[in-house]
Amino acid sequence: NPMTQAKHSQLRTALLCLVPLLCVGCSQPGQLLGRAAEELQSPESMAVAFNHRDGGRYRSPIDGQWRNGDNLEQMVIDAIDAARTHCFVAVQELSLPAIAEALVRARQRGVDVRVVLENSYSTPWSRLHESDLNQHSRQRWQRLRRLADTDHNGLISAGEEQRGDALAILDRGTVPRIDDTEDGSKGSGLMHHKFVVVDQQWVISGSANFTSSGMHGDAGAPRTRGNVNHLLRIDSAPLAAIFTAEFNRMWGDGPGGLLNSRFGRGKGDPNSASVRVGTSLITVLFAPHAKTNPHHGLHLINRELNKARRSVDLALFVFSAQEVTNTLAKKVDEGIEVRLLADPGFASRPFSEVLDLLGLSMPDRFCKLEAGNQPLQRPVKGVGTPRLARGDKLHHKFAVIDNRTVITGSFNWSPSAAHQNDETLLVIESPQLAKHFTREMNRMWRGAELGVTARMRRKLERQRAKCGSGVERGAAAAG
Repeated sequence: NPMTQAKHSQLRTALLCLVPLLCVGCSQPGQLLGRAAEELQSPESMAVAFNHRDGGRYRSPIDGQWRNGDNLEQMVIDAIDAARTHCFVAVQELSLPAIAEALVRARQRGVDVRVVLENSYSTPWSRLHESDLNQHSRQRWQRLRRLADTDHNGLISAGEEQRGDALAILDRGTVPRIDDTEDGSKGSGLMHHKFVVVDQQWVISGSANFTSSGMHGDAGAPRTRGNVNHLLRIDSAPLAAIFTAEFNRMWGDGPGGLLNSRFGRGKGDPNSASVRVGTSLITVLFAPHAKTNPHHGLHLINRELNKARRSVDLALFVFSAQEVTNTLAKKVDEGIEVRLLADPGFASRPFSEVLDLLGLSMPDRFCKLEAGNQPLQRPVKGVGTPRLARGDKLHHKFAVIDNRTVITGSFNWSPSAAHQNDETLLVIESPQLAKHFTREMNRMWRGAELGVTARMRRKLERQRAKCGSGVERGAAAAG
């Protein structure tokens, strides 16, 4: 109908800034090389945006400079501005004032706007005091103040504070919001969703939090380009209904009412659901589930990986699931080509399965080895980390199987995601969409460091000098 067509046109605007740029390094500015990036068709009723993409270009709202990538923030704002009846947002963190202002505009024109956040990020920063914060929270508070300091004089005026605090903007605009303590608990593992539902028709979901670090880079740190992320926009009333049901489980009767919001395991092990969008088949699973549930998220990932017959590409922020490592090892033994890129900061943590794939084990700071740790006897060759600007992270959580199936969402490949957190896991069968994610993988693969990096080696040497080979957790008690 005309309204849907108008929305479709408006929402596509953020994805059509195509410039012939190729990126040298994952999060560095692009260089013009005289060859246009490949133009890919999108699946029917679907679009995908990558904030470091070679062929996109936009002016960063943080520093005003042109940069490579798609503007994920504008994609979200355009969706909110197109809303006429409903706009439901569930995101771990929302600190971009322009998104908050769009939500207030929607509420002012009569849209039913509701927001669910993670409790760790649900207090306006302008109400916090630096001396009361731990180191992580203090660093975040300082970043948000720098973002609000629009005249860059190192001081935050009353006006800058008012305009720069996204959650305070929501509160002044009377946008109703809750966090994962609304059920009367101290919160779920994490309310880690990143999705928006508009007019019971549109869904935006992916890996990006609605923050400057998640989309553009940090204020005052011009080398950063933001954590490497993506968002999907899908036009499907049946899919929107599935996401709305998950939102309603968490929302209950809203802020301050009965304790009928449901988060974490309180949601009762939701089942997966599948819908067809054009020629694509989309399966949705919302976490968490009991470890004994045969349909939890890591089992779903494993089942899809076991279908691979030719290739598996993985780009992962967190990878700490031993059962998935075992499946990948089996696939390598079958001759399947496996490429895995992990966030450099996470890859060398003691519980990282990247180490297992490389045939390594690392004691933690207590000189303990992860219980049940099983480093491979034959390291996988196609494992590495991308080169990123200091401060940026590889924040994707995607896989591409046989160039036709995409696994994505907010779901990190970890037991915490499967069994504790509120998460979105999507399996999308679409060769057209797979091409977009493969192109992103290829972009990161260029210049990636494969095998045991210098960073890993230094950390291994430090831990072994301190701990020797380490002792497996529980071994002493068992003996």
